[in-house]
Amino acid sequence: MSTLEPRPEPSRRMMLASPLIAAAAMLLTGSLLFFFLGQQPLHAFYVYFVKPWTSLYGVGELLLKATPLILCGVGLAIGFRANVANIGADGQLTIGAIAAGAVALYFDQVEAWWVLPLMLAAGALGGMLWAAIPALLRTRFNTSEILVSLMLVYVAYHLLSYLVHGPMRDPDGFNFPQSKMFSASATLPLLVEGLRTNAAFVLSLVVAAAAWFFCKHTFAGYRMQVSGMAPAAALYAGFSEPRNVWLAFMVSGALAGVAGVGEVAGPLGQMQPSVSSGYGFAAIIVAYVGRLHPLGVVLSALLMSLLYIGGETAQIELQVPSAITGMFQGLLLFYLLAADLFIHYRFKPRKRPTPASVAVGETV
Repeated sequence: MSTLEPRPEPSRRMMLASPLIAAAAMLLTGSLLFFFLGQQPLHAFYVYFVKPWTSLYGVGELLLKATPLILCGVGLAIGFRANVANIGADGQLTIGAIAAGAVALYFDQVEAWWVLPLMLAAGALGGMLWAAIPALLRTRFNTSEILVSLMLVYVAYHLLSYLVHGPMRDPDGFNFPQSKMFSASATLPLLVEGLRTNAAFVLSLVVAAAAWFFCKHTFAGYRMQVSGMAPAAALYAGFSEPRNVWLAFMVSGALAGVAGVGEVAGPLGQMQPSVSSGYGFAAIIVAYVGRLHPLGVVLSALLMSLLYIGGETAQIELQVPSAITGMFQGLLLFYLLAADLFIHYRFKPRKRPTPASVAVGETV
């Protein structure tokens, strides 16, 4: 028998190596998976991980899918650093998209520069209001923010479905559950003509840089990090836990809402029954693979985006199931958690009592 024993504080080099170890283990397991699916592993890896980079359009799609992952991942990372587990980013993204879509449809006949900034503000506010629900219940009634934020995701899904089937449905859309196409003033400008990558990607990089500055050079960022690493020390120092909870939820909710704006004002250009491909949930993996560092989140978002695009390419060319994308995401998170486990703990054999000591104990 053996037991887990905490190791000394792991070095920064070991912590940075953990995502690389997880990625390597994911690739190794993936090669076995492709083999059992009847595919040549090297060819399958080329289709999945290399081919999306070989065309300008593929690179554009990678950046497009990385955009909501960066925005949601940065917001979640800030909260996770303070031990605030916001699991409902996908719901906050959906509510942000609804708020922005309402603005776009209300000002449908207006061609003005201020429509798009107003949509961004509405999306951020919508995400914040949706995130305020678990924040209020956590600070007021000590409820689990994990369960509340997660359940609110499905409430947001059903609200969106109701709106696109009813009040927001296009009257000239042949009864399809979707809104009118947004006007030109309510859509994000493209970065490169012919690609779908839009200005939201640049905004996501600005947000990541601002988050790095917040975590590294502001007292609020330091307070949240201390609260996450040493809650008792933070309480002794007088740091307010409710303040940290509210700040974490407001930041992550606002960024998730902006990610929703990027979807409806970007590649979709309208309200649809689903505005997210599970970006809010995938952003949880992105945040942890990025080691809860805003700049690391950018790199892990690109990796996660590659899993999305590679999975779609593999479905078309290799005829593999669509679930393979989710499997790779799950493997990446599983191996990351396993690597972190062995970095922070080690197995220590449990000493068995000798026959002599047992005999002495029975005698006593």
